[in-house]
Amino acid sequence: MSIWISIIIAGIINYLTRLSSVLLIKPEKLSENTKIILSFVPSAVFPAIIFPAVFLNETSTIVEIGDPKIIGFIIAVIVGYISKNIITTILAGLVSYWLVIFLF
Repeated sequence: MSIWISIIIAGIINYLTRLSSVLLIKPEKLSENTKIILSFVPSAVFPAIIFPAVFLNETSTIVEIGDPKIIGFIIAVIVGYISKNIITTILAGLVSYWLVIFLF
């Protein structure tokens, strides 16, 4: 039971620290340079989350080029570049990944 209390307390502390930064920082007080720098954060974080999931397997070794994740990723990049639509890109990547898994 104490492990659950510890998890709940840790979650509350984590939530409150994130909430405090959102509530205390007023966007209108930030300089233009800070706003420009912060606009690059999502672009920097997204590859750090996605690339290990695509290019590493369960044993943390690099996957081969014929892996379904790589094929789905390549198709998603091409569709994203052409369409400039995130929903179309995600669907194309998922469908191509599933087709490779189920058909081959």
